[in-house]
Amino acid sequence: MAWIYVSIGSNIDRYHHITSSLDALTSHFGKMLISPVYESEAVGFDGDNFLNLVVGFRSELSVGELSAILKQIELDNGRSRDGAKFSSRSLDIDILTYNDCIGEVDGIELPREEILNNAYVLLPLADIAAHEEH
Repeated sequence: MAWIYVSIGSNIDRYHHITSSLDALTSHFGKMLISPVYESEAVGFDGDNFLNLVVGFRSELSVGELSAILKQIELDNGRSRDGAKFSSRSLDIDILTYNDCIGEVDGIELPREEILNNAYVLLPLADIAAHEEH
């Protein structure tokens, strides 16, 4: 069974979408580690502030299967994939780490580069996984 950490962010109807994503993730994966929620400015575009957090959980799903579930949770929360890369989001869920996997797995680059580039990912990850090695 793999230990997985994912980041969650929203800047559209933030509280609703964050809560909805946590409910959906709990429904799929059960007990989770949940970081504090942080507010951060939009990066790469002018927009409302984001709420960001990281959750950790265990699963037997492959990276591809996990990605499909996360994309469906995003779609269920109004996520549009036809906008600019840096734009407002109802919900964004990204796989940060999957056990100790390194490199491209099922089309996903692991660990996710954002961990080292954005405090809104690193800080909540450190809150719940400070013992983990990147």
